[in-house]
Amino acid sequence: MISLSGLRPAAFARAAICVWGACTGLAAAQAYPAKPIQLIVPFSAGGDADMAARNLAAAAQGLLGQPVVVVNKAGANGAIGSAAVKQAAPDGYTLLLGRIGSQVLLPALQPKTTPYTAGDFTYIGLLELNPVVCVVHPDSGYKTLDDLAKAVKAKPGKLNYSHSGPATVQNLAPQLLLSTLGLKPDAVVSVPYKGGNEVALAVLSRDVDFACNNLSSMTGLLTGGKLRPLLTTTPERLAQFPDIPTARELGLPQMEAVIGWSGLFGPPKMAPEAVQRWAAALKQIARDPKWIAGNENFGGIPHVLSPEDTERYVRDGSAIYAELVAKAGLQVN
Repeated sequence: MISLSGLRPAAFARAAICVWGACTGLAAAQAYPAKPIQLIVPFSAGGDADMAARNLAAAAQGLLGQPVVVVNKAGANGAIGSAAVKQAAPDGYTLLLGRIGSQVLLPALQPKTTPYTAGDFTYIGLLELNPVVCVVHPDSGYKTLDDLAKAVKAKPGKLNYSHSGPATVQNLAPQLLLSTLGLKPDAVVSVPYKGGNEVALAVLSRDVDFACNNLSSMTGLLTGGKLRPLLTTTPERLAQFPDIPTARELGLPQMEAVIGWSGLFGPPKMAPEAVQRWAAALKQIARDPKWIAGNENFGGIPHVLSPEDTERYVRDGSAIYAELVAKAGLQVN
């Protein structure tokens, strides 16, 4: 006979439903998670993805009752960490903090060598949006985007911009800008750096002429007036920086397609009860003041979506970026 004495409430509930080894779906759902969860970040520590992951982990572990351990597995523009999650057991104990660069842009830019597509993962939820802002040094002679565009047209191949890899919005945004202006991809020289912070600092140190970078990597610099913003890719002006004109206002609505995001993904065919547990937790996290404030600290705009809406959002975005990459001739294989 099974003894129920000494059991905690959650364990008592499971024991009451699981008798002689037979457990209902409800009991299985209640059992997850029964041990720490590993959250893989496919980029280095200190960047936007890392901050988003740690912000999520801090909010989630209290709701889930288990530690959420952030593990940075960087390399190959996010492919190494993403591939590791694709190959992980689908039990919900190894998850991915996905970004648009690793999940959408990389497969579009390098379809033959990227070991996955956006559709290879289980969609759990979108977390936040990360707008792109194009900036120059405050002492630059380019006061507006039109000034910058005129300089590029007048001196093709002379100006340069910073980015953190070919499969990033920092690279795609300037290339889309060139395409929109009717210029060739080599009209501006691209200079690669290790991460978003370095991309911003390259403009600050005047090593490059401009950059189109994630807002999260530049919030402090923009607040302090150390960078001059030329446009944002959000449909409406940013509440935090209302003086930055939108791409649409400048006659470049195509640039709205370039916007970063963070999302939570699992291995293929992840256990439904684990997906449901996380989906319920994300609903609560979306209302958590500490999580919301954490996003504000690095420029993220909370935008939590259900698994179904996340799948739709990512698939629609994948189609848009595939078309952009094809038009700009950015595929590298």
